[in-house]
Amino acid sequence: MFLSTDLTIDRVFRAFAVLLFGTTAMLMLGCAAPEPPQIKLEKANILPLSINPDFVFRKKTQFLNDPATYLQGGPSTDEAIYFERNYYMWPASTQLDKDSLRGHYLNFWWWNRGQPADVTVRLEYRQANLASFVMAREKTYPAAKGSHRTQFTVIGDDYLENGAITNWRCLLIVDGKIVGLTQSYLWK
Repeated sequence: MFLSTDLTIDRVFRAFAVLLFGTTAMLMLGCAAPEPPQIKLEKANILPLSINPDFVFRKKTQFLNDPATYLQGGPSTDEAIYFERNYYMWPASTQLDKDSLRGHYLNFWWWNRGQPADVTVRLEYRQANLASFVMAREKTYPAAKGSHRTQFTVIGDDYLENGAITNWRCLLIVDGKIVGLTQSYLWK
């Protein structure tokens, strides 16, 4: 008699735990904020430097997606590189679609360890066909706190007309001041 009651209570407890876990997982996925839109600036204004140790770049990656730059002699033998190329070309089916995805993909992981703040992430860069002219793109994160990933893309017509990115720097801007900074080795 007692064995049956214990089994029933155990089953109810397990069903409740599964239901609680599933509900929590669904809520967490629903809370994921979408990536803010990328805004292309006409001119990158100069801002004062006020580095804050609460704002830190953790990691950066860049990928040049242009079949013209791939090594000749067949497909790459490195499966990771092959996967990366296919990942960035995924939805393309026609040559026009493939051309619109050619270019640079830059990813920056950063965090704010302090109080929530409105953070603007700015990418300033130079392209091969524009010589020393500085281009800029921004994304804004309202009340940002914790870890974030920002992806900038210079693809399609911007890449095909102006060429490859030759050097860049990425800024974290709060209240009109640069609080965090990372840059390529060639940035001056």
